[in-house]
Amino acid sequence: MFVDQVRLYARGGDGGAGVASFKRQRGKPRGKPMGGNGGSGGDVILEADADASTLLVFQRAPHRKAGSGSHAEGELRHGGAGDDLVLAVPLGTVVYLDDGTMLADLVEPGQRIVVAKGGKGGRGNASFVSPANKVPGYAEQGEYGEEVPILLELKLIADAALVGFPNAGKSTLIARVSAAKPKIADYPFTTLEPNLGVVDVGNREFVIADVPGLIEGAAEGKGLGHEFLRHVERAHVLVILLDPTPLQERSAAEQHDVLIDELASHSPELADRPRIVVLNKVDTIDDDSEIVAWAERRQIELHRISAFTGDGVEELMHAVADQVDSYVREAPERPGYLLHRPAAEGFTISRPGDEWVIEGKSATRAVNLDDMTSEDALDMVARRMASLGIDRALAKAGAVAGDDVRIGDIVFSYEPEFPDDEPETDHDVSQSAAGDGAPS
Repeated sequence: MFVDQVRLYARGGDGGAGVASFKRQRGKPRGKPMGGNGGSGGDVILEADADASTLLVFQRAPHRKAGSGSHAEGELRHGGAGDDLVLAVPLGTVVYLDDGTMLADLVEPGQRIVVAKGGKGGRGNASFVSPANKVPGYAEQGEYGEEVPILLELKLIADAALVGFPNAGKSTLIARVSAAKPKIADYPFTTLEPNLGVVDVGNREFVIADVPGLIEGAAEGKGLGHEFLRHVERAHVLVILLDPTPLQERSAAEQHDVLIDELASHSPELADRPRIVVLNKVDTIDDDSEIVAWAERRQIELHRISAFTGDGVEELMHAVADQVDSYVREAPERPGYLLHRPAAEGFTISRPGDEWVIEGKSATRAVNLDDMTSEDALDMVARRMASLGIDRALAKAGAVAGDDVRIGDIVFSYEPEFPDDEPETDHDVSQSAAGDGAPS
C-alpha cells in the first residue's frame, strides 16, 4: 500500500535524574558530595533512505519515542545517555510542523534532521559544589524530551512524469518501458497510486512516474489526481499523454489545454517545465490528421505512439532521455533543505486565571530540583530566577507580592527580590519575555 502523507508524533527521550549522594569522611559530618549526573535522552531523527519507498510504516505506528537516559548513582556514577531513534523515510520526504513551517526537504541519501530533541540529564549534587555552597544537598531532575507533532509528505523523485486523463494509457506505457507492474483496466481511475519505473534506453537510465489520471478541476480537489499532483512537482520533464479515442469526452486538443491549466493551477512553475506531448493509441484510430494539424498550428512537436503495440515508443523514450539530460545539465543542483531551529531559551508570562503562569525551557530548568524543601535549593532557585529576569518580568506584567506563580508543577507566592523604589529596567514581557541569561 502506497502512503504519501502521514502525521507523526515524535518524542525525544527523557533525561535521567541526577542524585544527591555523599561519601562519609572523618571530620565532615555531612560527607563529601558524590552525586553523579543523569544521562541525556536520545533524539528522534529522520533520515532519507533510498531503500524506503512509502510512509506506510508511520501510518501504522505514528507515535515514536527515543530512548531515555538512565538515572545517576552515588560515587560519581553518571547515568547513560538514551539511544537516538533514527527513522528511515523515502527520498523526497518533506517535513512540516503543525503550523505549516517546513523543517526539511530530504532528497539526498543520508540527509538527516532532528525533529524532537531529548531532554538533558539532571546534574547531581557534586556539580553544584562552590565556595559559597560546599555541601549542596539537592540535585536536578531530568528534563522531559520534546514532543513534536509533524506532518510527513512524500513527493516522488522522478526524472519524467506521465500526465494524462484517466484511461489515456499511462499505466500501459510505463509497463512497456520499465519493470513496473501497474494495474491496467478499461475503467476510469484504474491507477490509485503513483508507480515508478526505471527506463534503460541507449545506455541511459531515467526514472519515470505514472501519476493517477487528472480531470478538469483536479487542482481544486476534483477526482483522484489532485491528491497526487505533488508527485509531479519534482519531475524534470512532463510527458503529456493524449487519448484520441471516443472513450474520452474531450478531444485530444482539449485534453492538452485542460491538463496544462491544471498543472499551472497547482503550481505556476509547472507550466514552464520542459514537456513532451504524445498522442497515444494511434493504432485504434483511422485518421489523426486533425490533431496533427492542431499540433502544427500550435508549434507543438507531437510524438505518435501506441503503448499497446510498442509503435513509436522507443523513439519517444530517446526524446524523453534527451530532455532529462538537458534539464540536468542546465538546472542548478537541488541539495534539499534543512531548517536549523534556534533553541528557545526564553520564557513567556500569562495569566489565564487567578495565577501567573511562566512557560519556557529556561524557566522550567530554574525550578527543576529534586528537593524544594531544602533552604539551599530554594536559594538556588531564587538566584536562577533573578538571573533570568523573571522577577522583574512579573513586576512589569503587573504581579504584586503574594500572587500565585506557576512554573510547571511548582506553585509559589511571588515576593519581589528588589526594592520597591528601584527603577524598572526596560524588559519586554508582552506575554513573551526573553530570558536575560542562561540558568546557572
